[in-house]
Amino acid sequence: MQPDYEASPAMFRNHPLLFIGAVILIAAFGLGILILLYWYIKVRSERLTITGDVLHYARGILSKSQIDLDMSEIRAVHVTQTFWQRVFGVGTLEFYTSGDLAELTLQGMPDPNTVRDLVRKRTEAA
Repeated sequence: MQPDYEASPAMFRNHPLLFIGAVILIAAFGLGILILLYWYIKVRSERLTITGDVLHYARGILSKSQIDLDMSEIRAVHVTQTFWQRVFGVGTLEFYTSGDLAELTLQGMPDPNTVRDLVRKRTEAA
């Protein structure tokens, strides 16, 4: 089944100044390559996928941590965006199920409002 949404946290759009600083460090000391490589691996090790009525979050490269949430269990999705995050189209997503604490928090996710709207449609349909 084709996922309705699949993304990893954004690198440049989430922290543009840090990205530019790392690129500058490449020319200065070569340290920027190590920073960018570490950052790239860290970002690519996280993945949010929405398929059907399941929200799946996987994290890790060598050891994995995975969370599956049924859309019917999600009672709220909280989107937080700073001014610059709004400009670059990224934000923080918090998924709430039964308690007062977020079941899952993802930072730097692209198109967070699209995810919120997709989850809202799926929870209303369930």
